[in-house]
Amino acid sequence: MREWWIHVGLICIPLVAVYLHIPPPHLSPALQKWHSAGEVFHFRGREIFYRDSYGALGSSDVIVLLHGFPTSSFDWNKIWEPLTQRFHRVIALDFLGFGFSDKPRPHRYSFFEQASVVEALVAHLGLSNQRLNLLSHDYGDTVALELLYRSDQNRTGHLTFNSLCLSNGGLFPETHYPRLLQTLLKDSTFLAPILMRITNSMIFQKGIGDVFGPYTQPTDAEFWDMWTGLRHNDGNLVLDSILQYINQRLKHRERWVGALTSTFVPLHMIYGPLDPVNPHPEFIRLYQQLVQRSTITVLDEHISHYPQLEDPTGFLNAYFNFINSF
Repeated sequence: MREWWIHVGLICIPLVAVYLHIPPPHLSPALQKWHSAGEVFHFRGREIFYRDSYGALGSSDVIVLLHGFPTSSFDWNKIWEPLTQRFHRVIALDFLGFGFSDKPRPHRYSFFEQASVVEALVAHLGLSNQRLNLLSHDYGDTVALELLYRSDQNRTGHLTFNSLCLSNGGLFPETHYPRLLQTLLKDSTFLAPILMRITNSMIFQKGIGDVFGPYTQPTDAEFWDMWTGLRHNDGNLVLDSILQYINQRLKHRERWVGALTSTFVPLHMIYGPLDPVNPHPEFIRLYQQLVQRSTITVLDEHISHYPQLEDPTGFLNAYFNFINSF
């Protein structure tokens, strides 16, 4: 009997070792095209991936897109072309630790650093004096609020806002409900290294699928592209560090919610109401109560946490109605 267990162990150990070091998946044609259309710039010795498309003639308007967790700038792919028909320049980046950007470890990831990445990109592109329209989602919402805080405080190197549109971000810790895996990764120093290594595409698909509506689930190809972006440069191994953002939102609530409630920059919120992370009506009622200068679009009841992917037409209509209103 003892010899049987030894043989099983000898077989399983190399299999587990191979699994834990499985190489990242190859880029799909769609993701390869996105990557090929982009460039990199260097921020404090790290490579940051970005896209910068020139679009509408006769317009000087520039839009900067800030993506969410745990995905990348590819989240904007369904609305990219329509945005280029409205704006002179459409710019998106992968935050440090995301997508095609570098993913250093160990590293103390923070919203403050990500905001500095955005400011550095804007300066790199020669747009420091340009009035910018920011469109953000999820994690990107809080990066946008840090940028807004710096702008309203007239900090050196700050952006000049023309407008800000948020979407389904956990702006208020009291109405934000992280997924179980997120909580385990951010809080468990023992479990996190194991969970990050054993998480595979099926576990990832289940977790991401839970924050999409039942009728707006990504296709298998779209799930795979999200997973590929996460796995690029071993991004699965920095999730615990990035997820400290949940604690940062709580610690700096007054700073970021204060910026949101006191600014005179034109504001809009596009909200998918089936979102389990920022649930309806709790989240949107608090937003309406605190951010009285903002306009709001609540999308169809079956739209969840990724409105720009689940309902790109409705999302664009809401955004264009806002941007054309002032």
